Amino acid sequence: MFPKNAWYVACTPDEIADKPLGRTICGQPVALYRGAEGRVAALEDFCPHRGAALSLGAVVDGNLMCGYHGLVMGCDGKAVSMPKQRVGGFPCIRSYPVVERHGFVWIWPGDPERDDEAAIPDLFWAHHPEWAYGGGLYHIGCDYRLMIDNLMDLTHEAYVHTDSIGQGEIDEAPVQTRVEGDQVVTSRVMQGIVAPPFWQAAMRAHGLDDQALVDRWQMSRFTAPGHVLIDVGVALAGKGGFEADARDKVSAIVVDFMTPETESSHWYFWGMARHFQPDDDALTDAIRAGQGRIFSQDLAVLEAQQRNQRNFPGRRLLALNIDAGGVRARRILDDLIQAEAA
Repeated sequence: MFPKNAWYVACTPDEIADKPLGRTICGQPVALYRGAEGRVAALEDFCPHRGAALSLGAVVDGNLMCGYHGLVMGCDGKAVSMPKQRVGGFPCIRSYPVVERHGFVWIWPGDPERDDEAAIPDLFWAHHPEWAYGGGLYHIGCDYRLMIDNLMDLTHEAYVHTDSIGQGEIDEAPVQTRVEGDQVVTSRVMQGIVAPPFWQAAMRAHGLDDQALVDRWQMSRFTAPGHVLIDVGVALAGKGGFEADARDKVSAIVVDFMTPETESSHWYFWGMARHFQPDDDALTDAIRAGQGRIFSQDLAVLEAQQRNQRNFPGRRLLALNIDAGGVRARRILDDLIQAEAA
């Protein structure tokens, strides 16, 4: 139910700072760690001796040592040593292409002969002095495609996030869906409105009148296999909206990377890259905390949705105009999965 010849976010660098990390990605148990010279490595999380989880072991001289009987595996999946044993005939285990870039560790769970580092998203804001980023990670018990549906149709904000980013004007603004190259884009613009609480706080932080009327935009951009980047923000009404001068607006990119664990669970790497007050660390922490609360509300809805799909198998779901972005994203994923199967 997920493409494998693609780059997914496996973890963040801090998760493997001092010990290996075990994580199931696209149904495959993987052990991630820092090998020689601090380079990230990923092995099948299976010791060829007795099948123990290598992620429960330790890093020794840039290799991964099993914590059960001391078998040491190299970053290429070959056995290196074991106390009192000759390891030349030990079977190899799988190693995975991994790249550390833009503050994330990316993994290619498919055919290693087909990995292409150029396909990793170009997150320009990750290294730009005018931008700041803060984010987190949730493990969510639902199909990763349900989260993609959620992010490509932000109508739910008016009902799920009433105390932060939701407002009635969302329902009143028409949704536009289009395809730009390999991206599916859904967008909504609201003009001459009062900003919701989250954006009022952002306006205050940027020295703007939080009661002034604003033009608000939301532009969700899906790229396979599980990347949704959302341009969001508000500008003082009549100042140009998305194109307004930086002094008249607060804008950001909501960052969403969905990495399947199983067919009914995924790892959700979320965050916000903002283009205002980039040096304010306290603001970064406050936005991260607020965003975490917002996404926890999505988590509850999506996990209940997954349970309902299990409890009501075969029940037909409606596809409305607001669902066009998610529908098109799923078609792209289906095409990729079918191509791999062929």
